Order: sequence, then C-alpha cells, then structure tokens
Amino acid sequence: MSRRRRYEPNLKKNSTFALNITSMTDMFTILLVFLLQTYSTSDVQIIPENGLRLPSSASQSNPTEAIKLSLSGTALKIDQTKIADVKDAEFLPQDLEEKDTNFIKPLFEELDKLAKNSQDKAGVKEGRILLQADKELPYATLRKVMYTASMAGFPQLKLVTLVGE
Repeated sequence: MSRRRRYEPNLKKNSTFALNITSMTDMFTILLVFLLQTYSTSDVQIIPENGLRLPSSASQSNPTEAIKLSLSGTALKIDQTKIADVKDAEFLPQDLEEKDTNFIKPLFEELDKLAKNSQDKAGVKEGRILLQADKELPYATLRKVMYTASMAGFPQLKLVTLVGE
C-alpha cells in the first residue's frame, strides 16, 4: 500500500513578501478629501426638502439656530410638520384670513404656539426663522409667509440658499 504524500506548492524558501500600498494610499487620500469637503463647522444642519430647488447666493455666513420653515410648490412646513397646502404657488383660500389675504392662519397659530411653549430656545426667544423656499415661487407667496411670521413675533427671517452655484 502506497502512502499519500502531502501536496506542497513550489514556493521559494527565504522569499520576501512585499505589500504594495500605493492603491491603499490613493484610497485614503480620496477619503480624506471627501471628508474635508463635506465637513461642516456649522451648528445648524439644514436638509433641503425633496423637490425643493433653493436659490443660489454668494453669501458665506453660517446659519444660526432658528425655527426651520420650508415652502415648496405643494406645502408649507415647520420642520417636517405640514402646516398649509400650496397649489399653483398660492395658499388655499381656507388657510388665509378673509379680511387680510396676506395672513396665513395655520402658520400664525403654529408660530404662536411655538413662541409660548419654547421660550428658552435661543431661536424662538429672539424670533428667528430660517426659510427654505423654492426659487420658482413668486415673491407674493413669500411675502405672505414673511408678513405672517412678523405678526407672530418672528421678525428675523433668513432665506436658506445654496452657496456658489
């Protein structure tokens, strides 16, 4: 009976193993550049709503903590909560005051509730709002939001824009 021999590959004894790190260095360089470009030193994180096209600006100022409003072609929202509907770049008639068509009742009620319940937050206390508005909306629609916000005690309104596009 013959005895089986264990297979041993033909390896050169005393050979050195060399690791090529060029591709790994390239990968880490790309990761470093990506992280540096996406790193933000701002305290406020603003995530644009889906389908919302923000206007561009050359402004370099960082946003401060405030109430976040978003106005798209279909809805007005505070953070993620829908406040009023928008159709054809106009607010629905039931959301507007009868005597003053620039006054948006649901927005005023919600901002008034926030002002009464959150007096200790810095943005609410100072009456600041960050408004994300679609660049295709007419100024008349934006003016209604600004007018109602100032009536509710939020006169400091800043528009959120994209930088450098």
